[in-house]
Amino acid sequence: MYLKKGFFLVVGVLSVFLGTLGIFLPLLPTVPFILLAVFCFARSSERLHRWLVNHPWFAVAIADWQRERGIRKTIKKRAMILSAASFILSISIVPLFWVKGLLFVMMLILLTYLWRLPTLPD
Repeated sequence: MYLKKGFFLVVGVLSVFLGTLGIFLPLLPTVPFILLAVFCFARSSERLHRWLVNHPWFAVAIADWQRERGIRKTIKKRAMILSAASFILSISIVPLFWVKGLLFVMMLILLTYLWRLPTLPD
């Protein structure tokens, strides 16, 4: 019992850390890590679960996803713009052509994924 809770607690804390890094780094997705953290904290720590679902940075997106499996238009637009800008900056800095191509493909995959997510009104 305690081992299971400990496992979910560690995975949840790691997910919050990676999700927060994902805000600033183009290759780390924020939303999946935060949703994983919500799942893990629901099974390990009521206090951390409550903290995360009420956190000012993540509360609205988590509630929208839990309620309607979608993302608000402004959040989606901001995510797409910031992701594209981060990738374009990375592509312009990297000297290797094959890495530029890989980053471009990854950008297209991420933007397609975000574009296909159900959009909620603001």
